[in-house]
Amino acid sequence: MSKAGPMSDRVISLATPILLLLAWEISARLGWIDVRFFPPPSAIAQQFLVLSQTGELWTNILVSIQRLFWGCLVGMIPAIGLGILMGLSRPVRAGIAPLVSATYPLPKSAILPLVLLIFGLGEASKIVMVALGVFYPVIINTMTGVLQIPRIYLDVGKNFNASRWQMFYTIALPGALPSILAGIKLGIGLGLILIAIAEMVGAQSGIGYMIWNAWQTLSIETMYVGLLTIAVIGFVLSFILDELELLLLPTRRVD
Repeated sequence: MSKAGPMSDRVISLATPILLLLAWEISARLGWIDVRFFPPPSAIAQQFLVLSQTGELWTNILVSIQRLFWGCLVGMIPAIGLGILMGLSRPVRAGIAPLVSATYPLPKSAILPLVLLIFGLGEASKIVMVALGVFYPVIINTMTGVLQIPRIYLDVGKNFNASRWQMFYTIALPGALPSILAGIKLGIGLGLILIAIAEMVGAQSGIGYMIWNAWQTLSIETMYVGLLTIAVIGFVLSFILDELELLLLPTRRVD
């Protein structure tokens, strides 16, 4: 029994959403679904072209991606550092892990009013919301990845009198890299959700703002353009991270 190769996997990944859109279009044209709430993909595509030609769509996409980028950096860098320290040091883990466990279940969208109160309606609040979404998956996955490193590697580092930085950079970081990348994937997904929510409140640009403004004006097609745009951005970012993982971890490639 042969396994499908990477190219076949990519074809299947592209064919699945295409078939779904085709079924959606047929259902709308045959009247199986209410087009007032589920307009056919052809109408959404037409609205996409209109928004693209006016430049409104690209402006909002660029703004959201910039916020997502900075938010990911702000949340990811300290999360990786703290996660590795928690994995290497029992006292650090004992001090920080309870705080992470207690604050992680808090709905990040419920924190939005507090974030707006502290950071205002400007860019800082949007970046902080994304950072909160990215921070927790990355720190938890990073700590877990370090704890799963075979103890013998850490013992060898200690026997060779490796410094804390050498233990951090040459053993813990490479060993935990698969888990770190998994955490980043989860974090970026949450970041996309939170940036859309944050942009619906107190923002004048971004994909979330475009969706909220379309709801206020009952432009259903524009709402779907925004939602599908978020889906496409998520798909593209996930694809990029998958390719980056194969580049950094070629041994994980499945033939």
